[in-house]
Amino acid sequence: MSLRLRDSTKSDGVEDLLTGARFELMPFESFDEEISYLPDDATVAITTSPQLGIERTIERAEQVAERGYDVVPHVAARYVTDRDHLEDIARRLTDAGVTDIFVPGGDREEPAGEFESAYDLLSALDATKYSFDEVGITGYPEGHAFLDEKELSDSMAKKEPYATYIVTQLCYDPEAVLEWIEEIRARGIDLPVEIGIPGVMKYQKLIGISQKVGVGDSIAFLKKTTGILGFVRQLVSSRGKFKPDELIDGLAPYANDETYDIRGVHIYTFNQTADAESWRLESLPN
Repeated sequence: MSLRLRDSTKSDGVEDLLTGARFELMPFESFDEEISYLPDDATVAITTSPQLGIERTIERAEQVAERGYDVVPHVAARYVTDRDHLEDIARRLTDAGVTDIFVPGGDREEPAGEFESAYDLLSALDATKYSFDEVGITGYPEGHAFLDEKELSDSMAKKEPYATYIVTQLCYDPEAVLEWIEEIRARGIDLPVEIGIPGVMKYQKLIGISQKVGVGDSIAFLKKTTGILGFVRQLVSSRGKFKPDELIDGLAPYANDETYDIRGVHIYTFNQTADAESWRLESLPN
């Protein structure tokens, strides 16, 4: 697919994408400081950390909800031990006023208990007395390191009835994201999509993260858009920082297209919220 001009202006699309952006934070010691850089009405997604486990995620969600933020805890399936544990998590989140959860499989090599996948947890949650207004699931525009395309397609089809939206994995190439959305629409998946974008950070750190989460094609895209010499200069420079401007510019003409049904962006801040929020505010049209 080749990107093409749309009727809406680029500035309109940028504003629509960034106005209601979500900010993903990791529940580390820096969490309280990092959240202080965000606006009072921010929506804050909280990851499940392999080091800290899901309990820290739920604790942080309770704290953040009490402070008045909209909070979206990651209830990662492979960190939940059993149905009693799941019910306890759902009860605590409901009591805290949480109405939106995100359910990934989780990156534990071995599950903590009976839930091997996001589908296992979603179907078990559906059998409880607890429910949430919004339930997010994961999408992979560049595929998955351990699952082939058919497995990913089958998995999404199974999870769709339990979900209300999709959040995409980190990707830097707007064309790859748009092509992926076209593909899932062709398969009958009509959930709205939040597009996962990186925040602002040094290239060296970003490349390490990208390799870890398996988005090698996006690294190639960065090299293509900056030129190999420019890419190397940015990579080795202590001041070289990535900003997702080209990604946003490429997506902006499609922000209001009902076929794509993009409901905003999900910023992977990697706990560098000050830079991410400064960039977001600077990028909003005047």
